[in-house]
Amino acid sequence: MGNYDALLVVSFGGPEKPDDVMPFLENVVRGRGIPRERLLEVEAHYQRFGGVSPINQQCRDLIAALAPTIDLPIYWGNRNWHPYLEDTLREMARDGVRRAAAFVTSAYSSYSSCRQYIDDIALARAAVEGAPEVVKLRHYFDHPGFVAAMADHTREALDRLPDGLGDSARLVFTAHSIPVSMAETSGESGGAYEAQLRRAATLVTAELGGDRVWDLVWQSRSGAPHIPWLEPDVCDHLPEVDAPAVVLVPIGFVSDHMEVVYDLDVEAAATARKIGLPLVRAATAGTHPRFVSMVSELLAEPEPVACSATCCPAPPRRRG
Repeated sequence: MGNYDALLVVSFGGPEKPDDVMPFLENVVRGRGIPRERLLEVEAHYQRFGGVSPINQQCRDLIAALAPTIDLPIYWGNRNWHPYLEDTLREMARDGVRRAAAFVTSAYSSYSSCRQYIDDIALARAAVEGAPEVVKLRHYFDHPGFVAAMADHTREALDRLPDGLGDSARLVFTAHSIPVSMAETSGESGGAYEAQLRRAATLVTAELGGDRVWDLVWQSRSGAPHIPWLEPDVCDHLPEVDAPAVVLVPIGFVSDHMEVVYDLDVEAAATARKIGLPLVRAATAGTHPRFVSMVSELLAEPEPVACSATCCPAPPRRRG
């Protein structure tokens, strides 16, 4: 597959027991000036689920699904928790890996969803003697495999609505909110994050057929109140929906991590119950067969052109 001798799955990482939660969160926000009160609030979200994020197990499940389809050794490294990228690259170097393709569990362009992964891979490589070259595979928000997986999961969600509501339900696509300044500078010429999400939502809706109405909204804001972030928040949007039912489609995520299972399955679901709005959530791409086969297809493509050094710049650090 191409000129690679390994596949490296790169993900965000997440805690796997209660004692992991605060150290994990401190890793995520280091240098960002996030108030301790906010960390304690988010810690409570994780502890509600036993201190375990679903994301690491979903990475294991994805690797298990990929293994029979890819004739390469598969490694896994996280940015913010075990197995850390640096440790994984050290293992790869010991195994003699010289050139690896990186599949990142984030499909879009922005500092937090792309550039930060590239930078963290570079930092990990610099710390490991003999580290392999790592080539990040392209963004796949518009790949037919991702689109087909999300369309299938959306159909399944529509089918779970009470009789008669699926045909008239509104699709509400959700993605992680980011600061407006970050959104405006995403991609090579700016505005790529929101544009790519809208493109993905358009493709999924077209795959479903018919003339469905949809919205793109945001979730999981974590910044200081005075800094503008993308809006509206999903919980603010739901009371404004003029439809008999809603299907939430987490188009901005490829696996169920805490932002999905808490912010959608707990908070958004509670908002819908309060206003009497029937609501179901579509699954993320996960290990859908078309999503799994997409990775092999990405590996077979010509090597992606590396982003310029000015693409998706880091946002200025401001005190909250």
